[in-house]
Amino acid sequence: MKQQLFEKLDYAYEEMLVIRRHLHMYPEVSFHETNTAQYIQNFYADLGIEFTPNVGGNGVVARVKGALPGKTVALRADFDALPIQEENDIPYKSTVPGVMHACGHDGHTATLLVLGKTLFNMREQLSGEYVLIHQHAEEYAPGGAKPMIEAGCLDGVDAIFGTHLWSLTPAGTIEYRVGPVMAAADRFEIKIQGRGGHGASPHQTKDSIVIGAQLVTNLQQIVSRRVSPVESAVLTVGSFVANNAFNVIADSAKLIGTVRTFDPEVRNLMEKEMERVIQGTCLANDCTYEFDYIRGYSALVNHEAETHLLKAVAEQVPGVTGVRETEQHMGGEDFAFYVEKIPGTFFFTGAQPQGEVFPHHHPKFNFDENSMLLAAKTLGAVALDYQEKDN
Repeated sequence: MKQQLFEKLDYAYEEMLVIRRHLHMYPEVSFHETNTAQYIQNFYADLGIEFTPNVGGNGVVARVKGALPGKTVALRADFDALPIQEENDIPYKSTVPGVMHACGHDGHTATLLVLGKTLFNMREQLSGEYVLIHQHAEEYAPGGAKPMIEAGCLDGVDAIFGTHLWSLTPAGTIEYRVGPVMAAADRFEIKIQGRGGHGASPHQTKDSIVIGAQLVTNLQQIVSRRVSPVESAVLTVGSFVANNAFNVIADSAKLIGTVRTFDPEVRNLMEKEMERVIQGTCLANDCTYEFDYIRGYSALVNHEAETHLLKAVAEQVPGVTGVRETEQHMGGEDFAFYVEKIPGTFFFTGAQPQGEVFPHHHPKFNFDENSMLLAAKTLGAVALDYQEKDN
C-alpha cells in the first residue's frame, strides 16, 4: 500500500510544484487568507472531495473516507504568509507588496493538497478516514488552531500528525522529538509613564528612556537569576519606542517583546517576576507603568507512541537519508493545541536549499522544493501505518 502511495506521489510532484509556486505568488497574511482558502476549496471541489469551509474562520477541513473500516487520522498544514517584503529574484516571486511566504506554509499547503488527492484516488483500498486540516493564521496569536478545534475539526479524530519544512536542516533529513519540542510563545507590552521636559533640564523630569533602559537590563536578570539553570527561558525586548525631538526628554516609553518557555511553572514564574521587576524599577524612579502579559501558544509536547511510530516509518521512506532527534526549538507553533486534545506528533522535514541559506521569516527565505515530496510521503506513510497500530 505504501509503495503505491509513494509511486503516485512521485507522479504528482509536478502538480505539487505548480501549486506551491502559485500560492507563493499570491500570499495573504494571518486572518486575511480568503483567496487562499478559496483556492483550497476549489481544489477539493473539483475532485469531488468532501470539505467544510470557514472552520473557525478561514480554515478548511477536507475528509477522505476509505472503503474499509478503521481509525480517523488528521493531517494538518497551515497556509498564512508574513508581512515581509520579498527580496528573492525568482520567477514565482510574491506579487503582493509587503507580503511573503517566508516560512514555507505555501509548501505545507501544496504538500497536503496533493497528498489528499492521492489518498482520495486510493480510497477503495484504504482503511479508516483521513481528515485534512488546512489551518489559517498560524503566524499570529491567538492563531487559527484554537478556533478550528472549537469548531469541531478534531471531533472523532484518533490522532494527528504535522510537519514543518525546515530550511536550516539538510534536505533528506527527518527530525523528531518526544515531549516538549517547541516553546510556549507569549507577548508582553510595557508602558513607562514618566514626566517629559527639556533635554537641558533633566532634573525637572522623569526620563522614561533612562528608566526603560534600566528596565531592559533588569528584566534580563530574571532568566539568569530567577530561573533554574537546568530549565529554559528566553525574554526578548524587541521594540523600545519613545519618539521625540533631539532636545526633548520623553514623557513615556513603550517596550514590546516576547517570553519563551517549556515548563508551565517557569511560564508562570516569568510573568510574576516580570511584574515584580517592572514595579520595583518604576518605584525606584518615581514613575508609573502599565503591563500587559498576553499568553500565546502553549508549548508543543509530542506524544511518545505517535513519535516513535513516526520515527520508524520515516526510516523506511524512500528519499530519507537520515532520521534524527531534533533539539528543542524556542519558536512557537499552535500545533500545540491539537496535541493537547488528542495524541499526535509534529516533526521537521529537512528543506535546506542549495547555495546561501536564509532562516525562516527572512526576506530571502526559500527551501528545497523536493522536500515537499518527502514530507508528503512521510505524512502519508505514518497515516497509513497508524491504521495498523494496536489492531
